[in-house]
Amino acid sequence: MPYYTLGYPDRESSMRIVEAIAPFCDLLELGVPFSDPLADGPTIQHSTQQALARGTTTAGCLHMVRELRARGVRTPFLLMGYYNPILAYGEARYVQDAAAAGADGFIVPDLPAEEAGPLETLAAEAGLALIHFLAPTSKAERVGNVTQRATGFIYLVSLTGTTGARVRLAQGLAEFVSNVRRIATVPVAVGFGISNPEQAAEVASFADGVIVGSALIDAVDSASDDKAAAAVNFVTALKAALTLDVPS
Repeated sequence: MPYYTLGYPDRESSMRIVEAIAPFCDLLELGVPFSDPLADGPTIQHSTQQALARGTTTAGCLHMVRELRARGVRTPFLLMGYYNPILAYGEARYVQDAAAAGADGFIVPDLPAEEAGPLETLAAEAGLALIHFLAPTSKAERVGNVTQRATGFIYLVSLTGTTGARVRLAQGLAEFVSNVRRIATVPVAVGFGISNPEQAAEVASFADGVIVGSALIDAVDSASDDKAAAAVNFVTALKAALTLDVPS
């Protein structure tokens, strides 16, 4: 499940990139830019700031989702955005408009599961998923809470810190994933810090899903001309590295 920021480096380029990589993805995490992306590192911070500077809004992101659907993109979309813009937009209106546009669910990194009841209910009523997080520091009570109420999948943060490509995976990650998978009733996907096909393959050997964001944006940034082609090359290299076997 790649992450990509809507509106970066501009509206049309972001839609071309999403449209190009969609056939090679099982899910897509579409970033809704916000001025204070507290869970994100420098790469995604830069992309969201540039998108905001070019006039990207929450409503504009929903319009982009609708247009991508109109272009024939059928890959499931999860809108990754922080809670403040959702609150300003109006929770009920946001969920309704997202569903009408063609989104499949939400990832809200600064909304703890314990405080997510109203949005969770609205999403469920609209047939959408609200994805909850667990981190290596999560206590047993939170792990139990999230695994009991999870829909879609559980997003496992691989490390303590912000998003961003890392040289190596966090120590103890496989054990952390195994402990959650033992009691989870939905798939578990791992994100934060995965930066290359080798790391993606390693994560895929013990998790159900692999989430990559900053490294994809880095690949797009490094392309001097065809940024959509660079994104496809990066995503297909990740895809090729992943095992087709379901972890047991």
